[in-house]
Amino acid sequence: MEKIKCICVMRELFKALSSLESELEAKYGVSLNEAMVLCSIGKETVTAGTIGERTGLMASHTSKVIGKVEEKGLLVRSLGEKDKRQMYFTLTEKGHACLQEVADKGVDVPEVLLPFFNAYKD
Repeated sequence: MEKIKCICVMRELFKALSSLESELEAKYGVSLNEAMVLCSIGKETVTAGTIGERTGLMASHTSKVIGKVEEKGLLVRSLGEKDKRQMYFTLTEKGHACLQEVADKGVDVPEVLLPFFNAYKD
């Protein structure tokens, strides 16, 4: 029975994350993964690998999400100076503004996720 309970709890977490994503899309025009990419870059210039590590996304999915964020004009890519094969990503002014708006206005955190948010220290 414990294994079934685990699946049921995961279902509730998934529904809460889906609700959170819907709010992000409605208020700010970004998906949860896109918002995580913005947050993982912040004021830095980083590689796709760094974005993947910080978001926990698989490399192929990281690439797709970066592409979507780039299409929205929220980040730009540039070639590495030393290694021209390496791509680096930086937020645009629009990307910084989107991230700041999320920080200023926030999102309504579903109740089931509150313990995770309350336990997180900046």
